[in-house]
Amino acid sequence: MRGIGKSFPGVRALSDVSLTLNSGEVLALVGENGAGKSTLMKILAGAQLADTGTIAIDGKEVHITSPHDAETLGIGMIYQEFNIVPQLTAMENIVLGAEPTRGIFLDEAAARKRARAIVEELGMDLPLDARASHLSVGAQQLIEIAKALSKHARIIVMDEPTAALTDREIDALFVLIARLKANGAGIIYISHRMEELPKIADRITILRDGSVIETRPASEFPPNEIIRAMVGRSLDAHFPDLPAVAADAPVMLDVAHLVRRPAVNDVSFSVSAGEIVGLAGLVGAGRTEIVRAIAGADIPDSGTIHVGGDLIRIRSPHDGIDAGIAFITEDRKGQGLVLGMSVAENITLAHLSQFVNRELLIDEKREEIAAENMVQELRVRTPSLEQRVRNLSGGNQQKVVLAKWLLGKARVFLFDEPTRGIDIGAKTEIYALMLNLIKNGAAIVMVSSELPEVLGMSHRVLAVREGRIVREFSRSEATPDAVIAAATGTAAA
Repeated sequence: MRGIGKSFPGVRALSDVSLTLNSGEVLALVGENGAGKSTLMKILAGAQLADTGTIAIDGKEVHITSPHDAETLGIGMIYQEFNIVPQLTAMENIVLGAEPTRGIFLDEAAARKRARAIVEELGMDLPLDARASHLSVGAQQLIEIAKALSKHARIIVMDEPTAALTDREIDALFVLIARLKANGAGIIYISHRMEELPKIADRITILRDGSVIETRPASEFPPNEIIRAMVGRSLDAHFPDLPAVAADAPVMLDVAHLVRRPAVNDVSFSVSAGEIVGLAGLVGAGRTEIVRAIAGADIPDSGTIHVGGDLIRIRSPHDGIDAGIAFITEDRKGQGLVLGMSVAENITLAHLSQFVNRELLIDEKREEIAAENMVQELRVRTPSLEQRVRNLSGGNQQKVVLAKWLLGKARVFLFDEPTRGIDIGAKTEIYALMLNLIKNGAAIVMVSSELPEVLGMSHRVLAVREGRIVREFSRSEATPDAVIAAATGTAAA
């Protein structure tokens, strides 16, 4: 790719970007959210058209004007934001667009054979007959990976492919990537996980503010220098020191015998003011289902929930909001945002009653001031408050989700994968935000598939397996081995 430029209304996304990918290598493409990584890859995949620049494959200039053009040229794209059809099964999604047919009908036996072969090669545990909408985010990510590989692409773009995978699934993916390299494929690998880069990358290219800053062999690019090149400054990549929970801190959230069939089975725990409790477990263990039931996104079958000592009845998300519960969902596009609305509208949407005047109309000026304050506080990169949220990068979309809940009067925050697909600079900002919340007396429950994040940002860790809390760890007890053993059932609960 040579001299690629791309502008959107009010923002220059890419400026004279050049990138080279060799056969049989992994090129890591790294940068903060909004640096231009996804835009550059969407141009390669035919999802967007460049304003300037050229693309050549095998030394021959090509014109990619659609995803079909890209697929024909052997380019496969695994998007960070899923591109599956929820109503279809996992098998049907994997072969979608290249379905084996018998006459005008789907050859189901051939489709199943092809899908099963890919799943087995990846070492996936994926129910092929399950409807995609019924699967976890992690399982949907596996479908995306399998779908791209089913088309035998020679150039494969992986945009945050491990964000929702377990350690075992990540290891299997890395083995597969090594096999693809050996067969001559070129892989562009986008990841915010610094620890992955030396394991998987041959070279690293840094994007910042829509421009290439530097490209080096991975072996010559220490993590601290990668971070400095990404953000233009040094960052302390460690987790912040958590303040101790006061001995007399009141219990802010108390959950007793919570049941939400089939995924939540008799869950009981409490969180005090000023405390962060982490939920650790494998994909499908029930962590997300637990916080969804507390928030009212799913209605519990039985059990009790107290917030600030008051018994609350959860029949809808509205009940959770009224009780002072904020739920930062793992699926920001599908459940956390209205993509066609503006930044300001998304920020104020859950709390419009704050801005109703005496005539029962929205005071747009007050609404604008409140939204602008949140944009400034969270450093949301947007050309204006009127920018549609769908045009923001993934990390800035996540900040808008956070802004929406910080605008309310929440006392309990349920963070489900709060830093999924977020660059290291934005992670540091979100950790600081969580720290500020607990210093002001909030209680936080955090779900994260990144075990170091759970251990580094929790006062206590609850291991979840098969919809139950199987063990509680204090901060000093919560070692990686001990938590993984409890979550997998290889140690006594």
